[in-house]
Amino acid sequence: MPLEPLVSVVIPTHFRPVLVKRAVQSALGQTLNKIEVIVVIDGPDEATQIALAQINDCRLKIIELPTNQGCCAARNAGVAAAEAKWVAYLDDDDEWMPQKLQLQLEAISHSSYALPIATCYLIARTPTGESIWPRRIPTQSEPLSEYLFVRNTLFQGEGLIQTSTIVTSKELLQKVPHRLKKHDDWDWLLRATTLEGVGIEFVPEPLSIWYLGEDRNTVSSVADWQYSFNWIQAQKDLVTPRAYSSFILAEVSARAAKVHDWKAFWPLLWEALRQGSPQPNDLYLYLGMWLIPPDARRFLRNLLTRKHRTIQT
Repeated sequence: MPLEPLVSVVIPTHFRPVLVKRAVQSALGQTLNKIEVIVVIDGPDEATQIALAQINDCRLKIIELPTNQGCCAARNAGVAAAEAKWVAYLDDDDEWMPQKLQLQLEAISHSSYALPIATCYLIARTPTGESIWPRRIPTQSEPLSEYLFVRNTLFQGEGLIQTSTIVTSKELLQKVPHRLKKHDDWDWLLRATTLEGVGIEFVPEPLSIWYLGEDRNTVSSVADWQYSFNWIQAQKDLVTPRAYSSFILAEVSARAAKVHDWKAFWPLLWEALRQGSPQPNDLYLYLGMWLIPPDARRFLRNLLTRKHRTIQT
């Protein structure tokens, strides 16, 4: 009889056979052996079935949805099938360090929260280099919405809880199921942390690898600023006024500027001023999002990161 798993790993996938095989192998290679790895294939996908059939491990379970229903439905299906008390998410294009689940379970075992959400640092890897994110960690006194959305620089990765870093209870995931095609990670975190007994536990080690900037389409890479704008308006009761204005002035504006939609410049600024509580730094960032191209921001980030590493060395 197989051992009852301590953690169920849920990996949704669709038409990424090579990447999902890498993700599965990093999950099965954990130092925590008592796990199950549930791959939810989001619709018919013969290539992924063939790739996963090459992995001979009884801990691997495969669920195939009859039609393509989106990542949220796939995650929810994986949670429903999970046999363990704790569930860890892994995106099919990410991978883990071997000790990730063991260290996060240790943090959970010492948590004062009834329903903890464990996260950690990650390595953000691009074709030109890598960085350790987030650059600052959440504190108990800081509202989660401000940690996630308030930025002090033009650069990505300041406050971050990425999907592949999350371990939490099946109970919480069933109380607060996933529901959105885009911004689902933020949406879920904001809703989940409104419940009594829920809190964040941060493991201060880089335990996940997040691949960015590669030549493939992802939901998060689509610059649909209107969707993002509508989403934050609908979540206004779940965020502070500062977080509301910061999201508009940084996240939404970056998407609008990316497609050169200058018609959005004044309406977004007015909404942030009228309904939010922006600080001077937010307004400087807003101008920077519009006036400094993304490639230039990435160049500056890499340059500053290299300088910082040189000083540390």
